[in-house]
Amino acid sequence: MIYAIDFDGTLCIDEYPAIGAPRLGVIDFVKAAQRGGDRFILWTCRNGAELSAAVEWCAAQGITFDAVNENLPENIAQYGVDCRKVYADRYIDDRNIVIDLPESWITRNYVGLEAAT
Repeated sequence: MIYAIDFDGTLCIDEYPAIGAPRLGVIDFVKAAQRGGDRFILWTCRNGAELSAAVEWCAAQGITFDAVNENLPENIAQYGVDCRKVYADRYIDDRNIVIDLPESWITRNYVGLEAAT
């Protein structure tokens, strides 16, 4: 399994540009998944010194990444390009919306609205 995971608000409490407190449950999940052979791409808007600080912070938490803000090397080789959206089987982000579950935010707020108008 390949995961793309966000930093601010996901691995740590969002205090951008500072680095917030660790979200220990998420960190524990990442480490357990990596022990099981899953791969992780850090997928964040941070760049430059702020990105370096985030990667160092993650290393101090015991997390290293297979890629940072880029696709895995085998995907780049397969498609001949490192496109802007990284390929992953799952995306972990504090701002995501689950769209395919009956109780998702979209289902609760929008499904059926087009029939009512």
